[in-house]
Amino acid sequence: MKLNYLFPSKYKKIGWIIFIPTLLFGLFTIIFEYEPEILDTKVFAIFIDEFFKEDRFLGMLDNNVLNEILGVIMIISSVLVAFSKEVNEDEYISKIRLESLVWAVYLNYAILLLAFLFVYGISFLWVMIFNMFTILIFFIIRFNWQIRKLKTKG
Repeated sequence: MKLNYLFPSKYKKIGWIIFIPTLLFGLFTIIFEYEPEILDTKVFAIFIDEFFKEDRFLGMLDNNVLNEILGVIMIISSVLVAFSKEVNEDEYISKIRLESLVWAVYLNYAILLLAFLFVYGISFLWVMIFNMFTILIFFIIRFNWQIRKLKTKG
């Protein structure tokens, strides 16, 4: 079966090499509120909502770009891990891939639904931020778990 939407299998290893340290460093920056001054810079923003100032569209804003850098790297690396072919990609692995993706979407939106009902204020914003990444993380965990189960059976 020819799958044009998947990356070559060699990108999975590259994705893992980038994904794991980025995930750990990202958690470190959140827990310890780490923002090195060297990454403070002016950035272009489409919408600017600053405290005690008027909201505006399009402009420059002072920002520490560490979170943005980590977010971009996290998304790219997790997409490489999630959507690179297996070395022996076949129809059964494609089935596992689809089921894992559906499972990850269900779980992700179940968490989001619970957050809408029980989480408020700034805590809800944090749930939404993490929710951007959890769908790929849930997919990666379930897909790799199912592949590992398949390999131990056969």
